Amino acid sequence: MLTIDHDVIRGVTPPILRWWFENLGETMEHAGRTWPRYLLWHPRDHIHWELARRSPTGGTGQRAYFRIVEAFNADPRFYVDSTEYVEKLDDEGISLVRTIAGAEVFRLEHRFREVEGGSEYRSRMTVGLALPLVGPAFNRWVRPRLLSDEAARAWLKHNVEEVGLLEHLLPAVYPRPVAALVP
Repeated sequence: MLTIDHDVIRGVTPPILRWWFENLGETMEHAGRTWPRYLLWHPRDHIHWELARRSPTGGTGQRAYFRIVEAFNADPRFYVDSTEYVEKLDDEGISLVRTIAGAEVFRLEHRFREVEGGSEYRSRMTVGLALPLVGPAFNRWVRPRLLSDEAARAWLKHNVEEVGLLEHLLPAVYPRPVAALVP
């Protein structure tokens, strides 16, 4: 399990973070051009984002599927093209889950909490099986091929960089004045 307790995201509340993930597939203006938000969020590592399957309510909320394509550190050895189920998406955070044959093999959780001046943001990634009989063998032989130790270190750096950009990026794209929403 990899865990990051990020610095406070100044000027950004949990509802704004939820809104970001609900609208990640939109575009924004930057330097006189229109860009996919996902690419501007981490221009070096992010390659593509798409809504693979809508939620039952028709959007990007809980029970949707996100397809994420990226390469940590822009390194082809750390290329990821994966579709995850959105188990949770609300003002407390987002959880992305991947299962194989009904068994959970990947979980990425981002948890938000309002604090003075912004939001606390904690990221936690788990790769592997928790099943008692096959889990240890899977985790010993397959898990390193899904996420090597080197790729895990690259993901840690990637996640710190992308979360660190949110306090600079979100005020430019959030549809209401952010200053009015921050305590």
